[in-house]
Parts: sequence; C-alpha cells; structure tokens
Amino acid sequence: MKWVDSTVRRRNAKEALESDARRAQVVQAAIDAIEEGGSAVGMGQIAERAGIPRPNVYRHFASKEQLDAEVARYAATELIRRVRPHFARAGTPAEIVGGLIAPCVAWAAEHPHLFRFLAAQQQTKALHRARLGRTRLLSEIVDAARAYLRETPLSADPPEGVLVGVMGMVDASIIWWFDHHDESQEQLVERLTRQVTAVLSDTLAQYGLVVPDDMVFDPEAKKV
Repeated sequence: MKWVDSTVRRRNAKEALESDARRAQVVQAAIDAIEEGGSAVGMGQIAERAGIPRPNVYRHFASKEQLDAEVARYAATELIRRVRPHFARAGTPAEIVGGLIAPCVAWAAEHPHLFRFLAAQQQTKALHRARLGRTRLLSEIVDAARAYLRETPLSADPPEGVLVGVMGMVDASIIWWFDHHDESQEQLVERLTRQVTAVLSDTLAQYGLVVPDDMVFDPEAKKV
C-alpha cells in the first residue's frame, strides 16, 4: 500500500510539473504573438505558436481573459524589474522621478505592443500592485522626506489612487508618443518627469510635506 501511495504521489507530482510547464509555454506563446503582431491575437494563433491543439489551451486557462491576465502580470513584472533598481538612486525629486520614468519609457520603446496590451487591460487592483512592485514611489518619497524634513502630522500613507493616476498619465503619454512621435524619447522623458514631479509634490504638500526642488534624497544615508 505504501509503495502504491508513493507511486501515485510521484505520478501526480510529475503531472503537475508537466501542466505547469505547458501553462508557461502557452503564456510565452501569447507574449511572443503579442510582441510580433499586437494584442489582437486569438486563441488559435496562440495555440499554433505553442504547438498544441486549440482545445488543449483551455485545459490551462478557462478563458482568453484569464490568459490575458497572466500575460499582463508577466508584462507588469518585467516592467517593474526594469524600473526597480532605480528606486535606490540618490538625487533631487526631479532626478529621482526622471530616473524612474526613463527606464519605463525605454522598456515601452523596446516592447511597444506588449506595453499597449498592458495599458489596455482592465485596471484591477491586483494588476496595479504588480505594476507598482513591492516599492511604492510615493511612499518612498514620503519616508525620505520624513527623514530629512521637520516632523509633520502625516500619519497615514498617501492614497494608492494617486499612483494609479500617475501611471495612467504615463501610459497615455507613451501611447500618444507611439502613435505620433511628435517629440524625441528624451523629450518625452523630460516632460513626464516635470509632470509627475509636479503631481507628487502637490500631493505631498497636501499632507504637510513641502519638499524643496533642490533637496537631495539619499536612500543609503537613511541606513546609517
């Protein structure tokens, strides 16, 4: 009986690994299809690229919407992976924001179809959290300001909706740039840096944190 149980467990574990591998294969096929031809790809195209019959796709994803959500999470994770290292940089508010905007725009320029797909997805809380990553820009600036400025009555984290609004502005500006190219990539980064810095500074001011333009934040200094 123990031998039978052990055999069943090994078989189930193998089947689970194979299912996970096939699921990842389908997701990668969807990503590749979107990268190549845009977001208007169907399950048939994805199945063909994955090398499996179309009905088999539904063994791993109940619907196209569920697959789209998985692709969106992948894209969001890749985008924040590109941006996250820049959270540790020192500089003025504009330098810090520009240091985050630049890699975001660069990633979008390298993956225009995937960025459009990500921006077009339903704005769910889970997707926003994936895009924000574990580090939230506004909260980081608040923490830095607390360390360098006078004590303030700020007792709660700024609303996450502010960051959602900022992301929406960045998304719309990048997509406009894709369609019109009425400014260079450097000009786009500079404009978005000014706009995002203004929004964040205004939000912090509402919470009693007035951050001078020339103030330098140094994350490493807070660790000392």
